[in-house]
Amino acid sequence: MYCPFCRHCDSRVLDSRASEDGSSIRRRRQCPACERRFTTIEQMQLVVLKKSGVVEPFNRDKVIQGVRKACKGRPVTEAELARLGQQVEEALRASGMAEVPTDEVGLAILKPLGELDPVAYLRFASVYKHYDSVDDFEAEIANLRAAQPAH
Repeated sequence: MYCPFCRHCDSRVLDSRASEDGSSIRRRRQCPACERRFTTIEQMQLVVLKKSGVVEPFNRDKVIQGVRKACKGRPVTEAELARLGQQVEEALRASGMAEVPTDEVGLAILKPLGELDPVAYLRFASVYKHYDSVDDFEAEIANLRAAQPAH
């Protein structure tokens, strides 16, 4: 860790604390050369493994953009999309995998999307579950109906 003041190539950790949600670690450091103190925040990097083999950092905005397309014309607010993006990221981080295949990202979207809007869920699921026929849609609709609480 380079000192942000004098660019010395080393620093000493004085204190470490995990954030409340456990997603990052705050470290208080001191430079042995200039003796100034500074804070760093370390966060586990979640990366996505694409089908092409390319690895890129997880991007919550990409999740929201994909879901926004499925929600086009549906009564879903931007706040609800943002919440869904957060839920997906939290679920992926909780899985403990540092490198997540794109299919897993798609599947992680399905549960909260199904709770948010069943029509958007069907639109999104048709891509990620690779529906081949109308029978696939009918089976998924039957699953949705079975999962709904009785009125």
